[in-house]
Amino acid sequence: MDSWYVAAVYEHNLILNPEPDVPLSRLDALQHMQKNLDIYEEQAAQAAQQGAQILVFPEDGLHGFNFSRSSISGYLETIPDPQQESWNPCTEPGKYNNTEVLQRLSCMARRNKLYLVANMADLQPCPLKTDPTSSCPSDGRWQFNTNVVFRSDGLLVARYHKHNLFFEQSFDTPPQPEIITFDTPFAGRFGLMICFDILFYEPTVALVEKGVRQLIFPTAWMNTLPLLDSVQFQQAFSLGANVTLLAANLRKDQYNMRGSGIYTPFSATYHHAQKGDPEEGRLLVARVPVLDPLWVGKNVTTKEGVVRSESTSSTATDSGFCNQESCSDSPPPENASSVPPSSATFISSMMFDPFTFVLLNETEGKVNVCNGTFCCHLQYRWLPQGDSKELYALGAFAGTHTVDGRYALQVCALVRCAGLDASSCGQEVEEAESKMDFLLEGKFGTRYVYPSVLASKMVLEQPEHLETTADGRVTMKHSNMTGGLVTACLYGRMYHLDNE
Repeated sequence: MDSWYVAAVYEHNLILNPEPDVPLSRLDALQHMQKNLDIYEEQAAQAAQQGAQILVFPEDGLHGFNFSRSSISGYLETIPDPQQESWNPCTEPGKYNNTEVLQRLSCMARRNKLYLVANMADLQPCPLKTDPTSSCPSDGRWQFNTNVVFRSDGLLVARYHKHNLFFEQSFDTPPQPEIITFDTPFAGRFGLMICFDILFYEPTVALVEKGVRQLIFPTAWMNTLPLLDSVQFQQAFSLGANVTLLAANLRKDQYNMRGSGIYTPFSATYHHAQKGDPEEGRLLVARVPVLDPLWVGKNVTTKEGVVRSESTSSTATDSGFCNQESCSDSPPPENASSVPPSSATFISSMMFDPFTFVLLNETEGKVNVCNGTFCCHLQYRWLPQGDSKELYALGAFAGTHTVDGRYALQVCALVRCAGLDASSCGQEVEEAESKMDFLLEGKFGTRYVYPSVLASKMVLEQPEHLETTADGRVTMKHSNMTGGLVTACLYGRMYHLDNE
């Protein structure tokens, strides 16, 4: 049984509707979507030529965004539930009216003999009840941001409705979060999520806790440095959750959307355009190890020593997070709390959260910084390049993030400041020259900690060593950087505090 498969993701330079707030007829909306479908068609053929068995397209890639609830209506199709009925839109086009997009995607999968994941807009009629607790909108229909999956013969095999909307007036939140998976003959089981979902427990971590190790991630991600650049967090999630992530983003420079990739806990194939690059799509194809434990038997964890090589036993369990046995037998690194917090701390806003920072004043040393009772510890050796002057700071934050979404965090982040003044620490920076050997550590109140090392010009570095102990201490060690350090981050998500 082959334990590898070939995956493809397409970063799509989408053709936008210039007036999304003006309702279009079905015919006009179709004509707009056909232009994007024509590009999909070319890319599906390219992916198939390169041996891809599964291809993922981005969120909003056919219709775009900034619609109102009514102006998107021409773009909607009613997508049947594949768990309730079997339908191949390519071979049975007459079964449902107004399903031209589904038919085209289905035929695309069938013609190229690959599994195809796309994102589109779904309309589901709902019962208008007089019952005040009914979640049916007043116009009697639900409109969902939706992933559809087609088998290599065109059969519709999965439909997932996005649960965590990000300022999407045109769409509804489904009444219940959906946990949707589908099976493939080449790699076993995959789970589905969309964009903002990746920051929340449902459906993302719920899938991982069910043992799903391969996740599909169409997104329209607007980059926010220094902690949530697209490829930075895609890789961080793959490492922290110990999963494969197939991430397809849009390429739209006016919205700062760029950055896609195919990530496993031990590899990353990604593309992140630079400022000034021509605005164009990009197909990524990579050979990926099968991680579905039911597919490869339970021995999959033996491959995972690559990143976590120095731990005395594999820190990778089936679910991808540490358990008691696998983590407690390595001696804890020097106890962070034995180093007193460095004296000159200051507060500065990073991504709208009030981080407590301390500057790195020496070429090597140890610093500690606490935000409330949550502390971060850094041992570092700074390798300045040439005569460039740069300022670095270690920041800690524990609390609820409240801008553009609400979620509870514990974060340790070593960042390059934007200028030489402390007040610039936490601002967006894309380039750096200083290299850093470091050990970054925090004791987290969650086992969901996502590690990242982002180098100059959005280059990812695979952390040399990651370790998690049973009591929540996470250590990331890295040296021999290929580029200057922009951010090194341990991003802890306190899902259990989100509703408090």
